[in-house]
Amino acid sequence: MSSNISSKTNKKVVVIYSGGMDSFTVLNRALKDDKEVFALTFDYGQRHVKEIEFASAVCKSLNVKHKVIDISAINQLLAGSSLTDNIEIPEGHYEAESMKSTVVPNRNMILLSLAVGYAVSVGAGQVYYGAHSGDHAIYPDCRPEFVKKMNDVCQIANYEAVEIFSPYLEVSKTDILTDGIKMGLDYSKTWTCYNGREKACGKCGACQERMEAFNDNNVEDPLEYEA
Repeated sequence: MSSNISSKTNKKVVVIYSGGMDSFTVLNRALKDDKEVFALTFDYGQRHVKEIEFASAVCKSLNVKHKVIDISAINQLLAGSSLTDNIEIPEGHYEAESMKSTVVPNRNMILLSLAVGYAVSVGAGQVYYGAHSGDHAIYPDCRPEFVKKMNDVCQIANYEAVEIFSPYLEVSKTDILTDGIKMGLDYSKTWTCYNGREKACGKCGACQERMEAFNDNNVEDPLEYEA
C-alpha cells in the first residue's frame, strides 16, 4: 500500500481551472500559498468554450503545468442544460428560478473525480476547487454539504488520500474579487459570460454576479460588455 502524504507538507496541488474569475483567483491563491500547481481544464462541450482559451493563455503566462481534457462525449448522457444543449441561456440573477437550466447534471462530481484521479497520478495532496456561496442557491454541487461529502469519499477512494480544498466555499464572489484585488490580479485575463460571443452579454447570471462583485469593490470591470 502506498503511504499517504499529508496535504499540509505536500506542495503539489491540482487546481480545477475553468478560466473564469473564481478559478483564476483560486489558481493564484494556490501559487501565493507556494504550491506546485497542476492546472486542469475541462472541455465538456460548454457554449462558453472561450473560457478555455483564457485559461490556456493564463497558464502559459504563469508557466503553470496545464492540461485541457476533452470530456464532451459525456453530453450524450447529460442532457438538458442550457450550457451544453440547444437551449437559450437565461437572463437574470443566479437566484432566479430560470437559472436552474444552467445546471449540468452531476458536473462537479464528475470533474472532481477526474481531478482527484489526476492528483493521485502526479502525487498531489489536494484538489483546489472554486465553489463559493453565490453558487449555493442554484447549484447543489457547490454547496458545503456536497463538498464535505466529496472530501470524505476522496479520503478513502484511493490508497492516497486527497483533500478537496475550497478556499472560498463560505464567501461571496465579491469577497473572492476582494482577495484577488489584494493579490494584484488582472481580471481582464478571465472570461465569465455563459455566452461565448465576442463580448460578454452582461445579462446572464454569470455576468450579473461578476458585475455586482466589481461594483461592490468599487473597481471597474476590465471585460467588455455588449450592454
